[in-house]
Amino acid sequence: MKLRAAALASLILASLFVTTSVQAADPIVIAHRGASGYLPEHTLGGYELAIKLGADYIEPDLQLSKDGVLVAMHDDTLQRTTNVSSLYAARNGGYKVSDFTLAEIKTLTVKPLGTASTSYPGFSPVNSDYKIPTFQEVIDLVKTQSASTGRQIGIYPEAKQANPVMENKILATLLLNDYGQSTDKVFIQSFSDATVKSLDAKQAALGLDMQLVQLGVAVTGGDGVARMGVIGSGLSLLSLDQVASFADGIGVLINNGSYAVTKSFIDQAHAAGLLVHGWTFAQSDAGLAAAEYQRYLDMGMDGVFTNYTDLAVSAVQQFTSPVPEPATAALMMVGLLGLGLRARRSRQA
Repeated sequence: MKLRAAALASLILASLFVTTSVQAADPIVIAHRGASGYLPEHTLGGYELAIKLGADYIEPDLQLSKDGVLVAMHDDTLQRTTNVSSLYAARNGGYKVSDFTLAEIKTLTVKPLGTASTSYPGFSPVNSDYKIPTFQEVIDLVKTQSASTGRQIGIYPEAKQANPVMENKILATLLLNDYGQSTDKVFIQSFSDATVKSLDAKQAALGLDMQLVQLGVAVTGGDGVARMGVIGSGLSLLSLDQVASFADGIGVLINNGSYAVTKSFIDQAHAAGLLVHGWTFAQSDAGLAAAEYQRYLDMGMDGVFTNYTDLAVSAVQQFTSPVPEPATAALMMVGLLGLGLRARRSRQA
C-alpha cells in the first residue's frame, strides 16, 4: 500500500510538468498596434502606454519605405492613419508607403481613430509627437522600457508584404539587436504561408530559431478535424501538422461565425505543438470584454491581440490559474505521500 501511495503521488507530480498541451504559462497579452484603443496606432507613444498598462508584447506591423527602411504601419497606404493628403499630392494615383522616402514619412503625423485620442489620463509619453517610427526605433523603445520597468518586453513584428527583401531586413534588424533564438521574446508573423516558410528556411541557414506565427482563420470540417485557413488570393487549407512543420504558432481570427475558434480547434493545435493566439480583442466595454476574454481563455488560448491592454491584462489575471512552481509541486507531493500513509495507518488501526 505504501508503494501504491508513492506511485500515485509520483504520477500526480509528473502530471504537473508533463502535458499533452503546449500551454504551460499564463497567456500572453499582445498590444495590437500598440495601445491602439487609447492612442494613435503604431506610434512610440502608443507602444509605451501599452507597456505601462502591462503588455507582454507589442506588435509593429511593418512596411517598406521608398528608400528601403522598415517602418511601423498597418496599411500599405498612408491616408487612413496620417495627414499625408494635407501635405503631399497623390503619387501614382495614391499614397502608398513605398512611394515615400523615410524623410517624407517622418513629416507625417498619425491621427487617432475610433476610441483613440491624443492623450491618456495620467500618462505623458516620452514621444508625444505621434510620428511613424522605424522598426529600429520600436526595438530601441522596447529595450529602454525593459530596462526601466525591470521586465523583458517582447516584440511581435508582422511582415505585411510577401517580399523576400522585407524578410531579409526583418531578420537582419533583429539579429543586429541580439535577437535570434527561440528563448528570445520575439515572434515574427505573416498571413503569407510562403513568407513564414521562407523565414523558417532562412533562419535555419543562419543558425537562428526565432518563433514564427502563421496568421489565418480556424476551420473545422464536418469530420471534426481542425485545419488552418490561410488567406491569400483565395482561402487555402493546411493541416495543423503542415503548419507545425514551419511555424511555432498560429494567429487566428476570433468572433467569426464562418471560422469559429473552438476548444476542439485549440486542443488539436496544441496536440500538433502549436501555440494559439487570437485576434483581435477590440471590445472597449470592460464587462463585455471580460466575458469575451474568459470565453477564449477557458478554451486554452495562449495569447490575445488586444486594442485595450489593461482589459486584457485584468482578464488574464482573473481567468487563468498560475502553473505550480517546482517548490509548490514538491510540497504537494509530500502532502500526497502523507495522506497515503495516514490512510494506510487508519486502515491498519
